[in-house]
Amino acid sequence: MSEQHTSRPRVAILFGGRNSEHAVSILGAGSVLEVIDRSKYEVIPIGIAKDGRWVLASSGQRYAIESGELPAVDAGGAELALPSGGNSLVAYEPGDIPVELGTVDVVFPVMHGPFAEDGTIQGLLEMAGVRYVGSGVLASAVGMDKSYMKMLLAASGLPVGPYVTIRDRDWRTERDRVLKEVQELGWPVFVKPARAGSSQGISKASDPAELERAVELAREHDPKVLVEAAIAGREIECAVLESPGDEPPRASLPGEILVHGDHEFYDFEAKYVGDDMSLVVPADLPGEAAEDLRAMAVRAFEALGCEGLARVDFFYTPDGRLIVNEINTMPGFTAMSAAPQLWEASGVPYPELVDRLIRLALERSPGLR
Repeated sequence: MSEQHTSRPRVAILFGGRNSEHAVSILGAGSVLEVIDRSKYEVIPIGIAKDGRWVLASSGQRYAIESGELPAVDAGGAELALPSGGNSLVAYEPGDIPVELGTVDVVFPVMHGPFAEDGTIQGLLEMAGVRYVGSGVLASAVGMDKSYMKMLLAASGLPVGPYVTIRDRDWRTERDRVLKEVQELGWPVFVKPARAGSSQGISKASDPAELERAVELAREHDPKVLVEAAIAGREIECAVLESPGDEPPRASLPGEILVHGDHEFYDFEAKYVGDDMSLVVPADLPGEAAEDLRAMAVRAFEALGCEGLARVDFFYTPDGRLIVNEINTMPGFTAMSAAPQLWEASGVPYPELVDRLIRLALERSPGLR
């Protein structure tokens, strides 16, 4: 028998996934589950295990780093059928009769990386006719692939830094040509997976030998690799939030990333382990530069056709230029991640941000828009 739907919208918090950002997703989901208003929403936490199974989160699910150990989806919960056109979730326990859990009004995919933030989950939910938080298929796919993202941002008139894309076949068959193209960027360069996030697989290379090692490291995460020229400048971030109705998107105050300790750049360890990163909001920028940056962040958001929330990362150079580094359509979403902190400083506390994103998704029509 189907469980009776309550008057509260039913929100499925989706986390985990089949990629190297599995743990980061769980950290964000844990923060959302702590603050979501359960008097307004009925909440169903759903994990996607590393083998791709969808399971109801068990009571023993861990959402935090403990003793240096990253969390993983506890695959011991009841397995779920993938959503179908009826928006209904069905749970399967070994040896038991399947139980229909009822319809889901909106999915909040607190997920990052391939098979999650790249349009795949969004496409699945679109086919099922289920509303969801965040950007649609195209914006998610383009935002995930930094090579196409930079092409689209440049085509929209936004300044991006010099870069070279290394595709799998080119690295295997035309390595000398690829290395020559990269060397024309000048040293040092930053090497990263083209379709990953959370600073996974990123390294700095100052000569050809380091470059080859850096490319191989990035290829452990993605066969497509992006190499970027180093840009001397401060790292400034700005979050953008969709507005209700026909109002334009809104940009947060800009914030500056400061990395401490032995980190040369903003890597995974600085982001999520220890206290080696701080975010200063508002960033100490001239008034005109700050307003230009916020306007450019909204332009980037609209260039990709983003929805919900995004974070746009910039370099602010010593001569006063703003360069768009990248846009993240589902940025890190723990309470201490940059995007929530930027909105907190801009007058939107984290619980309110979670509520706004859900309400925006509920107001959005499934399908083409």
